[in-house]
Amino acid sequence: MDVSTQYLPVDVAGIPDSDGLRVLKSGLFDIVSIRGPQVSRDEPSILGLDLIGLNTSFATARANMDAFKATVDERLQANFNARLLGVWPAGPQIIFCKPDVSSLADMKGLKVRVGDQSAANFMAGLGATGMPLPFGEVQQSLARGVVDCAITGPASANAGGWPEATTTVLPLALQMAVNGYAVNLDKWNAMSAEDQGKLQAAVGKLTDEIWAYSEELYADAMRCNSGEKPCGLTASYKLKQAPVSEADLATVADAVGKVSLPVWAKQCNAVFPECEAKWRATVGSRIGLKP
Repeated sequence: MDVSTQYLPVDVAGIPDSDGLRVLKSGLFDIVSIRGPQVSRDEPSILGLDLIGLNTSFATARANMDAFKATVDERLQANFNARLLGVWPAGPQIIFCKPDVSSLADMKGLKVRVGDQSAANFMAGLGATGMPLPFGEVQQSLARGVVDCAITGPASANAGGWPEATTTVLPLALQMAVNGYAVNLDKWNAMSAEDQGKLQAAVGKLTDEIWAYSEELYADAMRCNSGEKPCGLTASYKLKQAPVSEADLATVADAVGKVSLPVWAKQCNAVFPECEAKWRATVGSRIGLKP
């Protein structure tokens, strides 16, 4: 397949990452990297790939995302003239806190920066207040006490200097921060079957590599943030790692059926009446939440 490409990051293009699906539909770009929570207001089915409590390990996350991505692809084709080529995780989203914490019970009464409504609902169930903040504002918000804790991956926290304003990390995976690649459907349909196969195979290889790299990066960033070696990142800190208890693991696992699924299903069913039923028949059946 003989092609030429032009790569343009969203910050250079001046296009908000929340507009990823709209950009695909317009045909302005042929292939777009989409961020799950950011585009979910346009297509809520995407959140079904990564509900709070659903993906607590890389292996579990891959199986769950593989089970539901055909439904998401169906929605993208029908509503955004786009085909989903693959999905991948930024990595486990964990909790960084300025006050010393030892468990989820210590979240009660705290203000916590969250990435989406699913996380906010989960925090509310713990007696905390979920607050959405742009990533670039979090470090200063932690330092000034605007928020007490914040959720992200350890590599992102390291890059953003969060350990400078926090004391403790609770390495309990709440989500995996799903991302994906999608192609404009007109461009896809204009390709030969052979070229379609080559493109899909190439993206498949790339996403396999990202899954593996994400797991390696998570482990390295956890070491760096806690002052352990080896550390491949630029900055090394001295965060305390709180132990993850069986009780906290159970709380996160229970959140799928009790918190994140009911709230998300109501939102998704409003625009796609079969949404919850398709999720329960795929992801739900493999984790024991029957239709």
